[in-house]
Amino acid sequence: MATFELYRRSTIGMCLTETLDEMVSNGTLSPELAIQVLVQFDKSMTDALENQVKSKVTVKGHLHTYRFCDNVWTFILTDASFKNEEATEQVGKVKIVACDSKLLGQ
Repeated sequence: MATFELYRRSTIGMCLTETLDEMVSNGTLSPELAIQVLVQFDKSMTDALENQVKSKVTVKGHLHTYRFCDNVWTFILTDASFKNEEATEQVGKVKIVACDSKLLGQ
């Protein structure tokens, strides 16, 4: 299964990366094993979002910037609101990165 490395820039991905870097620096973990952990993290995040998340969210906001490069869409919205069946959240500025899931099968 091919994966994107997008989720490494999430809060949990950054914490994992920092922890792995620290463990490699201390000699607790080999660099090769740290890379294997990151690859497994990518696979697990992709699988979890694809198979376990059932919620739908509506996003509204002012489109500040959009870009399409290497089959990846990037949208920057200002004054955005995220609404699901339970709650609505207002966000001043948000960056949304979207990739074609069909590319994972290649």
